[in-house]
Amino acid sequence: MILRGFGATIAHTAGIYPSARIWSPANLEVGDYAFIGPDVTVYSMGRIVLEPYALVSQGAYICAGTHDIEDVNFQLRSAPIRIEARAWVAAQAFVGPGVTVGRGAVLGARSCAFKNLEPWTVYVGNPAKAIKPRNVRFPDCPN
Repeated sequence: MILRGFGATIAHTAGIYPSARIWSPANLEVGDYAFIGPDVTVYSMGRIVLEPYALVSQGAYICAGTHDIEDVNFQLRSAPIRIEARAWVAAQAFVGPGVTVGRGAVLGARSCAFKNLEPWTVYVGNPAKAIKPRNVRFPDCPN
């Protein structure tokens, strides 16, 4: 309720742990049954969207801001992040500015995504690399 009061758009079926840190609620949208786990940092300098059933696990860092390292004034820059439906950002993973985590993709624990992740693919490492397709075993989840 507090986040909504500061401008966040949060579905009534979504969940956000109280220990999650949201930089700018007005730049946050959380869809149906999406979830932000404990100790997650959502650095929402730019728009951050979690589509339905997206999951961000404990200690992850979702970062929509950076600096222009070639600017003498080191200006802040922002770029939106989208975590598409049924995607999972695992424990202590990092998602950088401008990244889309594709539908059903998995970013493994402590991995770092600096580029878009393809749908229904499992990624690990720093930088994140695709290691295998994600094959979901329940029939109500269309690819």
